[in-house]
Amino acid sequence: QVQLVESGGGFVQPGGSLRLSCAASRIDVTVNTMAWYRQTPGKQRELVATIRSGGSTSYRDSVKGRFTISRDGAKNTVYLQMSSLKPEDTAIYFCYARRWAQDYWGRGTQVTVSS
Repeated sequence: QVQLVESGGGFVQPGGSLRLSCAASRIDVTVNTMAWYRQTPGKQRELVATIRSGGSTSYRDSVKGRFTISRDGAKNTVYLQMSSLKPEDTAIYFCYARRWAQDYWGRGTQVTVSS
């Protein structure tokens, strides 16, 4: 059973930084597409950042230059470094993996950006 476990969320003031982690089990983060999504109440889940097997990355426009997705094969973990956080970044952040046309999700970690 594939497991994705997020951590690192919390409360931060505008302009601050957080690093989210996604520890993966039974799936290799270096050979499968991994991503971070986020969701706020009443809104659809939205794609934040993606890292593909070859290492290429992509980001939604609103986080470009502020967020960085990366992975550590030895730890089988994917990260989302978030800087210059804004109140509109407040959401539950979910780790996502895709393997053999199947989708896998973590349970999410809350990020709150507020003064």
